[in-house]
Amino acid sequence: MIDDIPITQAQGGQGTNPGSVNRWDGRIGCQREWSWRGWQIRYSFRHPPEATGLPPLLLIHGFGAAIEHWRYNLSVFAQHTSVYAIDLLGFGGSRKANERYSAYSWADQVEDFCREIIGCPTVLVGNSIGSLVALTMAAESPALVAGLIMASLPDVSLRQQAAPRFFRPWIEKIENAFSPPWLLNGLFKFVRRPPIIRRWAGLAYGLRQEQPDPEQFEEELVQIICSPPQDLGAEVAFRQLFGSVRQPHFAPSVKEVLPSLDLPILLLWGDGDRFIPCRYGKQFAQLNNKIEFQLWPGVGHCLHDECPTKFNQTCLTWLEQNFSTAAPRKEQSQTGTMT
Repeated sequence: MIDDIPITQAQGGQGTNPGSVNRWDGRIGCQREWSWRGWQIRYSFRHPPEATGLPPLLLIHGFGAAIEHWRYNLSVFAQHTSVYAIDLLGFGGSRKANERYSAYSWADQVEDFCREIIGCPTVLVGNSIGSLVALTMAAESPALVAGLIMASLPDVSLRQQAAPRFFRPWIEKIENAFSPPWLLNGLFKFVRRPPIIRRWAGLAYGLRQEQPDPEQFEEELVQIICSPPQDLGAEVAFRQLFGSVRQPHFAPSVKEVLPSLDLPILLLWGDGDRFIPCRYGKQFAQLNNKIEFQLWPGVGHCLHDECPTKFNQTCLTWLEQNFSTAAPRKEQSQTGTMT
C-alpha cells in the first residue's frame, strides 16, 4: 500500500483547517492522506458496526467541491456498508497540481485508490463531474466497479460535437487567445469570493425542501467551496483546469460509453437542474437497459446535498435490491489511528 497517514490537528492538510478536522470527522469519516504519483490526496472512510455483505461505496464529488459536500450522506451510508470519499487532484484537500487534468487522469486516480486502499469491487457514487469520472473508470477498469450511482451526468463531448469538425481547431485558438494567464488569474480571484459562491448555490440548488435552516446550510456550503481555493498552487491549478476542460479529449463520450457497460446503474436527476438539463438524463436512460432512472421534481444539480434523506434512502434501497445476496467480502484494513 502507498503511504497512508492520518490527518491530525498538528499536521492539518492542504485545504483543511486543522482546528476543524475533528468537527468534520463525525460527518465525513476519518480523514487520511494518500500519496498518489507523488501528490498528496485526501480521503476519508468509515466502516459499519458489522459486516452486511454490501459492496463498499466510494463517493466522488463534483467540480469545485470536496469530501465535505457529502456531509449529509457518508455517515448514513456507513451504517450499512463501508464508505470512502476522495478529493480529486486539484480539489478539496488534495494537491493543487500544475498538471493537465482530464476525466481520464481522475479515473486513473480513482482506479489506483480502489486497487490499493479499498481492495475489492466498489460501487462508485458521483455527482456531476464525479459521475463522469466514475463512468470513465467503469469503462476502463470494469473488474473494480460493482455498480454506479450517478447524480446528474455531464457529457462534455457534446460541446465539441456541436461545432462542425473543420471549425473546431479555430474555436480552440480563439478560446486560447481570450484566456491569457493574467485574465484567468483575475477571474479566479473573482469567482472564489463568497458572494459569487452564494450566487452559484442559488443556481445549482432547487427548492431545498429538506433544509430547516437555509442560512446555516448555505453558509457552510460557501465555506466548503471557498476554503480550497486559498491553498498554495490553487491559482495555477485553476488555469490548468480551465484549459483542460476545453480540450477535445478531456473525457469520453457518455453516449458511447453507457451502452458498453454491463453493471447495475442508478441515474438520478433533478428536473430543476440548471447546469445540465434533465432532457440529457432522459436520453442517457435509453442507452442501457441496466439503468434505473429517476427524475426528481423541484430538485437542482446537487441532489445528494439538497435532498439528502431522499437521496440516502433511494441509494440504500437500490443497493439492497442489487447486492443484498452478495457474499461477504474481505477488505484491506486501514492503517494509522483515528483522528
